[in-house]
Amino acid sequence: MNYKLELNTQESGSNIVFNNIIFDSFKVNVVERHIESRHSVLNFDHVLFKVRTLDNDIIETKKGNKRTIIRSDELEIYGKLTKALNSYEYKNSLINKKDIEKDYVYFLLNLVVSNYALN
Repeated sequence: MNYKLELNTQESGSNIVFNNIIFDSFKVNVVERHIESRHSVLNFDHVLFKVRTLDNDIIETKKGNKRTIIRSDELEIYGKLTKALNSYEYKNSLINKKDIEKDYVYFLLNLVVSNYALN
């Protein structure tokens, strides 16, 4: 499946990060909200995602919601994947970028398939 990954589309100094994955027939919008801890390390307050058509119509989940919140174990996995995407090694092409991006996309695609009824 073909996809295009758009990472960290945000304003500088913002605590909100927008990532997008655009597939051939739909797109996934990921919204990360960060909180700053006492140790100046950014942590997730919450992460949610929405699935949209290419015309920007929101697709509802199997339960009728418009978005899905990533929780518990999945949030921990998501944190590890985004840490790899934001790493020095990734940014300076010291590791295989395609493998890191593929892991991120496949993880989110798995969440989409389990939460949405895509026709």
